[in-house]
Amino acid sequence: MPEALLETRQLRKRFGGLIATDDVSLAVVPGELHAIIGPNGAGKTTLIAQLAGELAADAGQILFAGEDITALTTPDRVARGLARSFQITSIFPEFSVLDNVALAVQRRAGHSFRFWRPARGEAALREPAEKLLADLGLAARRDVPAGHLSHSEKRTLEIAMVLATEPRLLLLDEPLAGMAPEDSKRMVQILGRLKGKVTILLIEHDMDAVFALADRLTVLVYGRAIATGTPAAIRANEQVRHAYLGDEAE
Repeated sequence: MPEALLETRQLRKRFGGLIATDDVSLAVVPGELHAIIGPNGAGKTTLIAQLAGELAADAGQILFAGEDITALTTPDRVARGLARSFQITSIFPEFSVLDNVALAVQRRAGHSFRFWRPARGEAALREPAEKLLADLGLAARRDVPAGHLSHSEKRTLEIAMVLATEPRLLLLDEPLAGMAPEDSKRMVQILGRLKGKVTILLIEHDMDAVFALADRLTVLVYGRAIATGTPAAIRANEQVRHAYLGDEAE
């Protein structure tokens, strides 16, 4: 297996008497889509918040590209290429879809935000933004104010804005949440096209989507990682079937 891009070593977080993450050790290798699954209260959201730098670990380590980032702030992690979708993005509802993505490109390039001159006016910002919108199926909505988009379109725009920052690893926390079946299907297709282009750590409750997308999965139960493996291996794991999947493994 290639050297891990992201690795946790015995990561722990306690809230009073509750251990939310209990000595979690996992590795995400470059280019893979690695899913974290588990029942409600398993510690998934706490884990991703620790990885993003929103919650400090009580014990353990987080390594990114071989560097110990356990004590780094969220902006420092972002600067190294570790991005959480809703954290990096900030949709400007009155701006067009294209301008939102162009501003994200502008941020990556280190330009100052010149709101009085639309970012789309600069080819170096507009052209990458247009390509991202085309890749994610939003090209036809490029001139629509972002506030007028549907829920699923806004989620897609958020992903486009994160990708504009050229992250090395993308943390996605339930990107299908609140979507109608057809919208969920389109989001799965988008994530499928991103596989291999950017490393993704995905938390998602839609098991059909998870097993269709993931290269590997880690299962959390009561804060502990009880298994990691391919979708086939996880489906066949008796401990996982008993603790979480049940009939969904059939």
